[in-house]
Amino acid sequence: MGITYDRDSIEQWLYSNQNTTCPVTKQPLTRDSDLTPNHTLRRLIQSWCTQNASLGIDPIPTPKSPLNKVQVVRLLKEPKLKLKSLRQLELFAAENERNKKCLLEAGVPKAMILFIVDCYRKREIDEGIEEALSLLQFVKVPAQDVRLLVEENDQILDSLTWVLACDGMENSVSVKSHAVLVLKRIIQKSDPCVMERLKPEFFEMIVRILRNGIITQHGLNAALHVLLLACPWGRNRVMMVESGAVFELIEIELNTPEKRITELTLAILYHLCSCADGRAQFLSHKGSIAMLTERILKVSVTVDDRAIFMLSLISKFSVTQMVLQEMLQVGTVSKLCMLLQADHAKYLKDKALEILKSHSEVWKNSPCFPDRSYYASLHMGINVV
Repeated sequence: MGITYDRDSIEQWLYSNQNTTCPVTKQPLTRDSDLTPNHTLRRLIQSWCTQNASLGIDPIPTPKSPLNKVQVVRLLKEPKLKLKSLRQLELFAAENERNKKCLLEAGVPKAMILFIVDCYRKREIDEGIEEALSLLQFVKVPAQDVRLLVEENDQILDSLTWVLACDGMENSVSVKSHAVLVLKRIIQKSDPCVMERLKPEFFEMIVRILRNGIITQHGLNAALHVLLLACPWGRNRVMMVESGAVFELIEIELNTPEKRITELTLAILYHLCSCADGRAQFLSHKGSIAMLTERILKVSVTVDDRAIFMLSLISKFSVTQMVLQEMLQVGTVSKLCMLLQADHAKYLKDKALEILKSHSEVWKNSPCFPDRSYYASLHMGINVV
């Protein structure tokens, strides 16, 4: 198009931001457009820098030859993928977007996955595992390749789970956080049948890292996403409950009051409370009802939705006199009444009203419990303060 750009800036535009148009003309660019160096302009700039050196102008450096697939493939084809090669690939990836694209085209993501699987088969904590997992953060497995990769190798999830189980590794927090992030991507893009084949050990390891807190905040977010992705399958929910996920999720929520974490933990807890054992575990934690109550009307509409529906499940299927009294003491009843006056969807208000009505005989003598005229005013659309 006859337009010259700074290389780093145009690469950022094309590769990091995934733009498909020219930033000046807004015309569409062909897929995989090659960047052509403007040698004439570079020579003119270098000449100007030389002529003005006396004014303190530094010459611009001569650019290095760009990375090519041949160099990458040569590193990957070494008899045994060495730590030195992995670190070199990591340096290439960190350098610029052009290198990331080159590494992707040379098949680096698949090679790193297979390297981790090979370490798992040999049960060797190879020094290169950290670098391989780090590379997979720079150059992710393409979404369209994940399904085929999992179909060709059924040990990928086992190998990543094994990494989570390994203790005594240097930079353990970083390694395990990266392993969870790779797990999340694999599970997100895999065929749904993969979710039907998950093993108890898989959930035990996820819960273990949640319990021990041996991951970064980014890793925690990914681990919660993994659990949520697995929730639609009943057998997965059973395995999560058996692995102690309910207790650990409540503990995370009590110790990590951050909006996105709260939305994820409550979404998972809602799924787990759909079964009797999950509700029993939830109620066995002394802070569960208080935690749920405190989050209502304080975080987001999404959290309110999950919290009210969890209270509804408990109210219908697992309620006892002790639980009803606890709801009164920790302010659950008051929060349900407050929600009726909040700017929320009718279905959620109806659900809260249903909980209040179903236990009105127990709660009716409490000063915070509304009388019958309050219910009537709600049905008539009258605002009550």
